Amino acid sequence: MSERAILHSDLNCFFASVERVLNPEYEGKAIAVCGSTEDRHGIVLAKSELAKQAGVKTGMVIWQAKQLCPDLITVKPNYEYYSKFSSLVRDIYYRFTDLVEPFGLDECWLDVTNSHIFGSPYEIAEKIRTTIKSELGLTVSIGVSYNKVFAKLGSDMKKPDAITEISRENFRDKIWNLNVSNLLYVGRATTKRLNEHGIFTIGELALSPLSVIQKMLGVNGVQLWHYARGEDTSRVMHRDFVFPAKSLGHGITCNADLENEEEVWRVILQLSQDLGHRLRVHNLSASGVKLSVKSDDLKVRQYQAPLEIQTQSPFEIATAARRLFKSYEWEKKVRALSVTAIGLSPESKPFQIDLFADLERHDKQKSIDDAVYIIRNKFGDKSVRSASLLGNLKMPNDSERNSVLPGKMFE
Repeated sequence: MSERAILHSDLNCFFASVERVLNPEYEGKAIAVCGSTEDRHGIVLAKSELAKQAGVKTGMVIWQAKQLCPDLITVKPNYEYYSKFSSLVRDIYYRFTDLVEPFGLDECWLDVTNSHIFGSPYEIAEKIRTTIKSELGLTVSIGVSYNKVFAKLGSDMKKPDAITEISRENFRDKIWNLNVSNLLYVGRATTKRLNEHGIFTIGELALSPLSVIQKMLGVNGVQLWHYARGEDTSRVMHRDFVFPAKSLGHGITCNADLENEEEVWRVILQLSQDLGHRLRVHNLSASGVKLSVKSDDLKVRQYQAPLEIQTQSPFEIATAARRLFKSYEWEKKVRALSVTAIGLSPESKPFQIDLFADLERHDKQKSIDDAVYIIRNKFGDKSVRSASLLGNLKMPNDSERNSVLPGKMFE
């Protein structure tokens, strides 16, 4: 069996690069794509290479970015165009293989094991790089390897507009001296935990006893240990593959800070109305709820708990989220909230009932939800509303809300 050939392609400074293509006058200038200052999303979402060199970072407040780069040009995001360019780039990938797995708008894995007609894996990567540049005006960094984790690592190693190859023969020399945080799925908390045990590099992780890593990080640690040793065997999914949803959520940053539990409840209830509708559309029910709370000092606290019974009910989800919020200590006002339905399964699938669940109350609530859903489908979303939602909410309008979905928040 021939060695697998996996590419990971990462579009450089994607949002800012698209803005430069759409606006040629931005060529050679520092650009930052920023959220709206009016709605308190005034942070850098993406930056050009020149802005990056000046010290501008993703997540930085606009005024801080302009202190570092006085000539910085700030533009509002144009997600419709970013999505269009992302689709055009994938069309180029499809010329070489149909095994293309997206990882956000700007990144994809490609399995080119059986694409010999186009040349070696490195030659295919070079053709992709030059084609994207000539046809779309964008640059891309590509990692070439025999597994997905190392291909992703390769695309991160040299930017912009570059190709890095990591082979079975050279990966120890190329990556084992890198900080362990460079490894895919090793976040800040995991890095800190590993560092506390004297593990600072990918090589140190790979050479550690598996039993020690498993005791430290559980099943996830076992997976990371195999990744560090080049033993990732995960497949690149076909272009038409749709990942089953494990969670579905909805969140917003409020126009003004929430100051009491009643204001929080009204926002939770509104978010849960939208969430319940989406669960119905996808014929899913939830067995648990997660609540994320961002305070006005931008710290995020998360709480989650199982539900008594699997449900699509907006009210039952909202009530569970409200109970979770009781754990929040009011040291700071609340700036943002998100409610996520977790433990999803098809609505028709049988499930284990909690012995203490109030099934009669659940059935009554389901009848109410069914009636509301029918009325709203016929007469519009605002035809029936909870009394507690009448009046002004400290929420952006519908077009400004953020869906909470798996994947990267920023470029």
